[in-house]
Amino acid sequence: MMKPLQKTLRAAIVQAAPLLFDKEGTLDNVCRQIGEAGRNGARLIVFPESLIPCYPYGLTFGFTVGSRSEAGRRDWKTYYDNALAVPGNDTRRIGDAAKEADAYVSIGITERDRANASLYCTNLIFGPDGTLLAKHRKIKPTGAERYIWADSHDKATYFPVTDTPWGPMGTLICWENYMPLARVALYDKGISIYLAPNTNDNPEWQDTIRHIAIESHCYVFNADQYFTKAMYPATLLETAEIAALNDTVCRGGSCIIDPYGHYVTEPVWDREAIIYADLDFDKVPMSRMEFDGSGHYSRPDILELIVHE
Repeated sequence: MMKPLQKTLRAAIVQAAPLLFDKEGTLDNVCRQIGEAGRNGARLIVFPESLIPCYPYGLTFGFTVGSRSEAGRRDWKTYYDNALAVPGNDTRRIGDAAKEADAYVSIGITERDRANASLYCTNLIFGPDGTLLAKHRKIKPTGAERYIWADSHDKATYFPVTDTPWGPMGTLICWENYMPLARVALYDKGISIYLAPNTNDNPEWQDTIRHIAIESHCYVFNADQYFTKAMYPATLLETAEIAALNDTVCRGGSCIIDPYGHYVTEPVWDREAIIYADLDFDKVPMSRMEFDGSGHYSRPDILELIVHE
């Protein structure tokens, strides 16, 4: 017999700043932030995209069409050395913090594949018992991100959904959220919680996440980072590409959107913050009375999505 879903959830988004290129330091901060959010009652704690070891904004790693630089290779190797193997001691630390907080934890990392030298932009979900429940690798890195991260070709990482006491939970990373069929792949799995970790602070992004909330009739978690140029390692501050950045590199804008497309929490800008909200999950089925995109408002006799999982 299915257990009845819980109606209320206290959730938190951690708009964090990484210690750029410093896995251990960022892990220390993440575990501390999980503990703080847990002590404040959060049962779901959501972090941004590639927080560990960082989103390497502005870097080219010496790539130009047809050539690379040795200095860029050395910077890439530093990034590689600070990426996480999954599972491993680093993920156990996050799992232990989730267990201590008695919370589900979603966190973006750069993952180092154990079998080769490839890196992936990955989102991990941990359960309140500390278990690693889901691993989603970004299926299509955007633009120059392809210098760093490979496409996911592991079918086990395509659109995993986590069962929670509030309904199924899924995630798409940053500009994956602009892929209509990827969104539908999650909707077809009946999600109630839609996680959108990203590094995207432009105004249009706010329009995107509100549209997704209306389209999915889910709670949408927009989890972004906040970091400044001064946070880069000194060796990178000396490079022309980092010197050219604005003083504030990523402004944040993290927020939670309800199933009607309304802000539950207004976007937070230009600072680190832990953003809390108490969510009413009766709103999810109620909002689908008129429109259920994978249910009564679908036309499977006309339209069909095939996902090669």
